[in-house]
Amino acid sequence: MSKQVVIVGGGVIGLLTAFNLAAKVDRVVLCDQGEVGRESSWAGGGIVSPLYPWRYSAAVTALAHWSQDFYPQLGERLFASTGVDPEVHTTGLYWLDLDDEAEALAWAAREQRPLSAVDISAAYDAVPVLGAGFKRAIFMAGVANVRNPRLVKSLKAALLALPNVTLREHCQISGFRQQGGRITGVHTADGVLEADDVVLSAGAWSGDLLRTLGLELPVEPVKGQMILFKCAEDFLPSMVLAKGRYAIPRRDGHILIGSTLEHAGYDKTPTEDALASLKASAVELLPGLADATPVAHWAGLRPGSPEGIPYIGPVPGHDGLWLNCGHYRNGLVLAPASCQLFSDLLTGAEPIIDPAPYAPAGRLG
Repeated sequence: MSKQVVIVGGGVIGLLTAFNLAAKVDRVVLCDQGEVGRESSWAGGGIVSPLYPWRYSAAVTALAHWSQDFYPQLGERLFASTGVDPEVHTTGLYWLDLDDEAEALAWAAREQRPLSAVDISAAYDAVPVLGAGFKRAIFMAGVANVRNPRLVKSLKAALLALPNVTLREHCQISGFRQQGGRITGVHTADGVLEADDVVLSAGAWSGDLLRTLGLELPVEPVKGQMILFKCAEDFLPSMVLAKGRYAIPRRDGHILIGSTLEHAGYDKTPTEDALASLKASAVELLPGLADATPVAHWAGLRPGSPEGIPYIGPVPGHDGLWLNCGHYRNGLVLAPASCQLFSDLLTGAEPIIDPAPYAPAGRLG
């Protein structure tokens, strides 16, 4: 069993990996180049479902279903132990005027998920603030959103309370130490940080770090911008999605509108064009926002990967090095399952699902 595990990257994947491993190994050290949880995990919307779950492979679906079922108890456990409520808020989700509605319904029947077509009048009855002109709707009950900034705050608090976990923020990792064909630590500005196992969970930066070993990981930054409004607590009773844009209600009346999909390298600058586009989408979905001023506008960098299938498992030819990264648009959705599967693999436990689709073997250049 590993005595010391070093995790590189403190987003929700790194944080939850540390949380799961803390009970299984002697010591966990989590390093992040900035503050933990302040990149993609903080910037996302927090819908506990892929935006269009039927468009993904079975590999993503398996992780998503496990995570969706597990999130409520994770939220309760973190709230009870830290006093910080991640606010797993079950509202259901309406998709409006889908081009591939038939495929969505067929997927739901096959996967036994509670998604069904509803009369558009029923959608307007349930969400009276919805914009006019929509013709068709499907609804999935039980879909929640998690308040991701609070989730990472709660995970951080939980880790700080564990005696065998160390958080090292503002700790830049420049590469990996190799000895005898094995990865035995990471290089930091303060010297080598030794490890029995190193876990790379650095989001959009994971590919850059793996390249120091001559390996090509097809993970790249994909920019997303969002805006936030503040409304009455009961303004929007359910999440709604149309034309690739969504509105997410928080319990306190905040409404998130997202998001753009931009290939702009590591640039996280919010733009006026995106602001105008997101406001137009907000008003089309919810005309009551026409006279409202966004209270925030930000951008984050998703770890884009082929088909959105994450890399979970050991790196061939580099004993001691592991990946848990590349979740693209679904890091928050897939985190509970991804991190439990990772913990199972590292500790030799029976994996919760078949790990083969996520194995780095055969998927790295």
